[in-house]
Amino acid sequence: MKDAVIVSTARTGLAKSMRGGFNDTHGAVLGGHAVQHAIARAGIEPGEVEDVAMGCGFPEGATGNNIARESATWAGCPASTSGITVNRYCASGLNAIAFAAQQIMTGGADILVGAGVESISLVQMGGVNLNHFTEAHLLKVKPALWMTMIETAEIVAARYGISRERQDAYALQSQQRTAAAQAAGKYQDEIVPLAAKMKKLDKATGVESLVDITVDHDECNRPDTTLAGLTALKPVHAGGQQVAQGQFITAGNASQFADGASACVVMSGEAAATRGLKPLGLFRGFAVAGVEPDEMGIGPVLAVPRLLQRHGLTVDDIDLWELNEAFASQTLYCMDKLGLDPAKTNVNGGAIAIGHPYGMTGARLTGHILLEGRRRGAKLGVVTMCIGGGMGAAGLFEIL
Repeated sequence: MKDAVIVSTARTGLAKSMRGGFNDTHGAVLGGHAVQHAIARAGIEPGEVEDVAMGCGFPEGATGNNIARESATWAGCPASTSGITVNRYCASGLNAIAFAAQQIMTGGADILVGAGVESISLVQMGGVNLNHFTEAHLLKVKPALWMTMIETAEIVAARYGISRERQDAYALQSQQRTAAAQAAGKYQDEIVPLAAKMKKLDKATGVESLVDITVDHDECNRPDTTLAGLTALKPVHAGGQQVAQGQFITAGNASQFADGASACVVMSGEAAATRGLKPLGLFRGFAVAGVEPDEMGIGPVLAVPRLLQRHGLTVDDIDLWELNEAFASQTLYCMDKLGLDPAKTNVNGGAIAIGHPYGMTGARLTGHILLEGRRRGAKLGVVTMCIGGGMGAAGLFEIL
């Protein structure tokens, strides 16, 4: 079986959904920009890419027929470059990279792009209602499939005793680590600036206009966050299927809505060697698992052991972890249950501070763990995600 190596990564900055720099930017622009620059950074021609696998959490309203194909075309790939859109909700970007790597490992192709994109502004918040199409039988036997993510996070906190105090303290840590990483320039080698038109509303007149903006950094985090400020926030959940009233989840200890895209060029070890390219790392494995939908946030608790067992590894063998911070409640439970070292986990902050464009995050975390792992001299890294509907995913990477 061939080695699948990742030779480059590139992404947009993360912009606040609705209020940020990409609130009027088509998903194909975001995805295409990331793909274009990942290809350029790899030093290959666009026509050498056989397929672009693009993860997207809401592909139904993403922006057309096939966001992967659209992004490949926007990136300057010729008609001969195909595209496949991958949907495993929050793990879509990670799954797209795994798809690309597995194609290479089995001899199905030599060069692909694995990527992720999400425009929450234009889809989820843009009037496309994707959550309320129910099916009578499933609604009867498994109604939690349509439960809101906030409600599942409330359930995890209550069911497993994750206090509001712990959640707020963790959220503060995420903000502080992100701010420190930004100040040290640790995200800038990932980000490629993108010029855009941003919708801006004049609150006094009600007039909406488009203004020029260049998104060249992650704009969601709040470096001035304090524990007192987090403690003062009220729970956002107003009640639902199983939770009468929110107790734990606030705007401060949940991931932020964001728009963006990230891409990695994945190729065979032989193709990289022929071109004289030094890979960032190798893809080693991918595993998924299912959990009850009402506690979807604990998915990594099953996916990670399954991944490690298949490779003869333990938690202690992993040097660096990226665990998507959908909510502080589920992040803390997963860390507790898996026995993850906080000093090795989300070392530069996470989605609570930096934002979570669903389909993009797994691709972003993959690029980041390879770059940060190289800075730290780490050997093995795991990216793991909880997934809406009750799933978990985990990817294993060898860092070079």
